[in-house]
Amino acid sequence: MSCTLDIHVQPRAKRDEIAGWHGGRLRVRLTAPPVDGAANEALIRFLAKALGVRRSQITLTLGERGRDKTLRIEDLAHEELRLRLDRVIG
Repeated sequence: MSCTLDIHVQPRAKRDEIAGWHGGRLRVRLTAPPVDGAANEALIRFLAKALGVRRSQITLTLGERGRDKTLRIEDLAHEELRLRLDRVIG
């Protein structure tokens, strides 16, 4: 069981945060710069903590070099992902 999550990343933000939805994608602001994969790694670490999953459960499947990304999250059903996101977003 796994699910996918479409993300829009804003690097070099003032703080790491989930900022709601942006055109059907989850908008995430990160302090990390988009250099040498730093923002990608920061995104995975941040979402793992926010969603309560292991970092190893999250894989970047699309968008390594762009702001729009798709992540695969293993061992998490889509319904459970939505519930966890609702709790985090408020």
